[in-house]
Amino acid sequence: MNCTCDFILPTQDGWNKHYDNCKTIWKHDKYEYPKNKDGSMQLPNKHLSKLDCDILYHLGFDTAKHDLPAMFGDVKFVCMGGTKYRMKDVAAHMSKLLNIPCDFNNMVKQAHRYVMYKVGPVLCVNHGIGIPSMTVVLEEVLKMLFYAKAKDPIFFRLGTSGGMGIPAGSVVISSWGMNGTLEKIYDLPILGKTKTFPAIFDQRLNQELNSIASHEDFNTYVGGTMAANDFYRGEGRTDGAFCDYTESDKMDFLQTLVGLGVKNLEMEATAFAAITKEAGLRAADLCVTFLDRLLGDQVTPDAQTLGQWQKRPAIIVGKYIETYYNTQK
Repeated sequence: MNCTCDFILPTQDGWNKHYDNCKTIWKHDKYEYPKNKDGSMQLPNKHLSKLDCDILYHLGFDTAKHDLPAMFGDVKFVCMGGTKYRMKDVAAHMSKLLNIPCDFNNMVKQAHRYVMYKVGPVLCVNHGIGIPSMTVVLEEVLKMLFYAKAKDPIFFRLGTSGGMGIPAGSVVISSWGMNGTLEKIYDLPILGKTKTFPAIFDQRLNQELNSIASHEDFNTYVGGTMAANDFYRGEGRTDGAFCDYTESDKMDFLQTLVGLGVKNLEMEATAFAAITKEAGLRAADLCVTFLDRLLGDQVTPDAQTLGQWQKRPAIIVGKYIETYYNTQK
């Protein structure tokens, strides 16, 4: 069986020899290998083939009115993040870095919910805050790229977070996502029963990203990420509208997280890891930290500092994408 990895960087000592979606090591208890012979992606939902027209409601596209292969068939990288302003900045960064013009036309403005900018093979999409908002747009982007016959796209989430025992301004590359009950899973009620999905990111992809990040003048860590369902009590803060625990309770909880290998807290990692993994795609979650939660709950740096820190995940991902295209020449 032949390797299907399109390596971005040559393998170094200690690195995984394959991406998780390489045909030589692909394993899933339900689904077949998720790529066609030409490398285009597959989705496991057989019901999609029964639809005469699939309406991607939250994006404002449908498979009858829009030529999705012409619009998105060349997409190789998808960058996602919370706010529409951040993703416009990411698109501008990719446009300058890759020397590819971008008209900054929001391709999904007709749906009035998200923004989407295309810079050649790079798609930049915002997803709002929290797992419910993120999963809506993520699943529709997955379907969109499936219909477009995109070839093995790589997904990145570029976010902000609270750090755990690391300096503010550091970037965390998530090795796994942990839910609010300290399990490395995404748990989702489906038809009245809770189902669980592993929330593990591709280690080889992380190794490559960390190698690129090592040349930057800011700190980067690879470690666990807790994804809470709530910004305040869900992340153990004491400064929300409600709090039914003590400062000591909070610190005990945060220290437990540190002991489990958690480097940061945010609100999307478990679902992002699980859904991209179920689709058989590579994905990475890179978040800059705005504070060290062991020292406090509130974000205190000024807006200019936060704006500069917020660029750091895009710097790493941009150089990764640039490296990919340099190797393709």
